[in-house]
Amino acid sequence: MTLDILRLMIDAGFMVLIWAVQLVIYPSFSYYSTTNLYTWHKSYTKRVTFIVLPLMFSQLILGVIQLWMSQNWYTLVSMGIIMTLWLLTFLVFVPLHQSIDTKKSVARVCEKLVVGNWMRTVLWTLLFIASLIYQIMNYRIS
Repeated sequence: MTLDILRLMIDAGFMVLIWAVQLVIYPSFSYYSTTNLYTWHKSYTKRVTFIVLPLMFSQLILGVIQLWMSQNWYTLVSMGIIMTLWLLTFLVFVPLHQSIDTKKSVARVCEKLVVGNWMRTVLWTLLFIASLIYQIMNYRIS
């Protein structure tokens, strides 16, 4: 398996995950009572971290390796998107999730999660599309 195929698989996995988060998981938070959301959210964040962090680190490491090996439109654009996603995740979304755990205004935070996450949804979708296009272009050349 090549690095490009592995990267395409990780990007595809992330795209599926982020769409599930955007369309199912984050909107479902509004159906919990405040007390139940506090309880569920602590469990949810611990569990989802086991999925998200390995994917994020794998995507970052593969992106850096690809960029080091070849500087082209794909490696430059994808690293830009990956870095933007890391910044959004750790500067915006982790603090939003932490504010639920500290029992801040849940309704407002849940709304921010749903509305703000569209940016990450679009970016991870574009990243997958770029990886797919790059893989198709390389397949034709090979």
